[in-house]
Formats: sequence, structure tokens, C-alpha cells
Amino acid sequence: MGAVHGVYLKYVGLSAISFAGYHMVMGNIGPMDPLPASDRMLLATSGSESSIMPLLRLGTATVLSYSTLLNGVIAVLFKLRKGMSLIGKDKKEGTIPLWSYLLFFPFHIPTYAYTYIHTKNGTMKPYSKDAKPNEAVAKVPVPVASEVLPGWWVGGCYAYQLNKQWAGIIDLTVEFPEKCRSNTLRYLCLPTWDGVPCSPEQLEKAAQFCIDARVEWARFKEKGAVEGDTPDILIHCAHGRGRSTTVMCAALVKMGLFANYEEALEKGIKPGRPVCKLNKMMRTNLAEWQRIYIDGKKGN
Repeated sequence: MGAVHGVYLKYVGLSAISFAGYHMVMGNIGPMDPLPASDRMLLATSGSESSIMPLLRLGTATVLSYSTLLNGVIAVLFKLRKGMSLIGKDKKEGTIPLWSYLLFFPFHIPTYAYTYIHTKNGTMKPYSKDAKPNEAVAKVPVPVASEVLPGWWVGGCYAYQLNKQWAGIIDLTVEFPEKCRSNTLRYLCLPTWDGVPCSPEQLEKAAQFCIDARVEWARFKEKGAVEGDTPDILIHCAHGRGRSTTVMCAALVKMGLFANYEEALEKGIKPGRPVCKLNKMMRTNLAEWQRIYIDGKKGN
């Protein structure tokens, strides 16, 4: 099963679990007695201790029904590749407003929980060009970000834990605020749903951003305003596996380091971060980007 389908099913699953939970709390299924009509319930139990439990059940059922609707809508928007602005992320500063957390808490809470657990417990097989098929290799933790080539980093939303100074950051998340914003000279936010890649036009914008960020860093370096010998570019999504890999492929090809995105993936990225991969949609967009912006400009 591809990564896109897996992420889509995550939203569908949240909606389905919420739907089942709603019916259990209402007593339509499971061991609980059916909840009476709200007006009769409140009249029958008002002024007594027995009113607490029905009201708690009613409140829980309301939250679960909202979660069913919200995550169902997000699943539809995901399939349509639309609605990335729904969450309200500020593209300039990378912040998510308080109203979004309050209004969309059935989306934010499980997203934060899942990403935290996945980041803390994710493992991968170390890359080895001499590894044999089915050879048993001890797995190692997946870093919050990996330097796949000197100055080129692929990572997830916890990359801020590295506490580095960046020449440029490309943030591809809809669902998380940018916590490295104050540690970078340049910032580009291209919010996309988890598993959904940038369009060819966005890939070109991101690749050019990387070039411009490195040029700007060099100017600051001449003035003594930055330290280090290499401008560090961070491209991150939530987990540092798919969306960020897609953009990194385009950036490395645009820089002339590799001839095509397949070579950039296999030779430039996966040796440094073996968990990186591309789904069908990502490969399609990269192929189209390369056809238009790389192959289409050869000889001009």
C-alpha cells in the first residue's frame, strides 16, 4: 500500500472510529443503555446527581460526531488535493493561530500524538551499498533530520531540536508550526497535506529558493555575519520521508548535482536517510517538473 493511501486511510480511520464511538456512547451499539431524547433526559434528571452521567455522555457524543465530520471532510480534501489553507497556517511566519487549535482540535490532537510517537519510536536499517537481500541488520533510530549531502538536510517537524542556524528552510507542513523560524535567514512555506506532494510549479519555486538561499548565505559569509563553511538548507515535512524527499530531489537536480530525480533519490538522499521514499503521486509530479523545467530548457 502506498504512502498516500496510508495517510488517506488515517483520516478515514479517525472518522470511522469517531463514528463508532458516537454510537457506543449514545447506546445504539455496545453495552450502554440508549440515551433518552435530550429534552426528556434533562427534565427527568435535573436537580439530581444522576444528571451528570447523561450530560457527560451527551457531551462526549457531540465531540465524537464533530470528529466524524471534520476528519471525513479532511479525508475528502486530501483526495482532492485541496483545502490546504483550511488549518489557517501563516505562510510568512509559519505559525498556526489559536482559533485553529480550538476549532479543529479533533484533527490537531491525534495528529500531534501520532507524529510524536512515530518520531520517538521510528527506526530504519542503516544504508549499506554492500548489503545483501534479506540480510539481518540491526535497526537504528530515525534522526529528526539527516544531512544527506554536505549542507542539504531532510527532516521532520522536530528538526528544531538540532538547534542549528539555517541558510534556508522549506516547510511543507499544513499541520505544524515552524519552530526554526528564528534560526534561518530565509523561509519558504508550501503547506501540503501529509502524503501529498508539491505541484511542479511549487517544486520549481522551492528548488530556486534553495539556490537563492545559498547565494544569500555566501553574501553574509563575506561580511562575517554567519559562521561555518557550508550553507545548511533544511527541507522538512512532518516525518522527513515523503514530501520533503520530493522537494529535495528537485533541489539537488536544480543545483546540477544529479541528472534526474531518480538519481538524486537513490544516490543523493537514501544513502543518508534510508527511510526516504516517493509514492506514485510524488514521482508523477517530479517527472512533470523535470520535463518542464529541466529537460525542456536544455539547449536554450
